Amino acid sequence: MSKPRVLLADDHSLVLEGFRRILEDQCDLVGMVEDGRALLEAAQRTHPDIVILDVSMPLLNGIDAATQLKKLQPAIKVIFVTMHADADYVRSAFEAGASGYLLKRSAVDELEQAIRAVWAGHTYITPLIAKELIDTLLAAGSGQPQQKKPLTFRQREVLQLLAEGRTVKDIAVRLKISTRTVEFHKAQVMEQLSLRTTAELIKYALTHGFLAPS
Repeated sequence: MSKPRVLLADDHSLVLEGFRRILEDQCDLVGMVEDGRALLEAAQRTHPDIVILDVSMPLLNGIDAATQLKKLQPAIKVIFVTMHADADYVRSAFEAGASGYLLKRSAVDELEQAIRAVWAGHTYITPLIAKELIDTLLAAGSGQPQQKKPLTFRQREVLQLLAEGRTVKDIAVRLKISTRTVEFHKAQVMEQLSLRTTAELIKYALTHGFLAPS
C-alpha cells in the first residue's frame, strides 16, 4: 500500500521537525511551511493527500487556509494539530473541511493514528476533547442567542493582518487591493464586531485563533 503524501504547516520550526521525525517512516513528506499562505502555495505545487496544520498561523490562520484549500483541492484530507482545546475551535475546523483534530500535547501518541484514520476515510477527534465537543453540540440550539453575521473571508484576511501589526499600505499590496478598500474592510470589521480600538482588535484575534499567544 502506498504511503500518503503529507504536507506539514506550523509556525514553529521545532514543531515541524518533531512531526517530521514522527512521520518520516510512515508517510511521504512533501513539504514543511510556516504560514497559511505558504501552505496554499505549497499544496498547489505538491498536491498532498493529507495536510497537517495548526489553527494559529501567520498571514493566514489555519481555519481560513483550510477553507480555501478545500475549495481548491476538495480531495485533500485536513488534520488540525493545535493547542486550542475549546469546542468552538473544533467546530470551526470541521466546518472548514477538517477530517481530524488533535492537541499538540497528545500529538506524539495520536498523530500516526489520526493519519491512518483519515487516510482510510474516517474522522478522528482526540479523546481529550471529544466529550466536551459532544456536550457542546447537544446544548446547541437550546435557547442560545443568535450569533452575529459571520465575517467574510476578505474581512477575516484584513482582520488577521491588522492584528499582526501590518500597515494599511502593506495589506493593500499583499492582498492586491487598494488602500481605500482595506480601510473599508477595516471599518466594517470594527463595526460588525463592536470593536473600538486596535487593542480590542488584537484581543479578538487572539481569542479566536487568528494569532498565536506570545
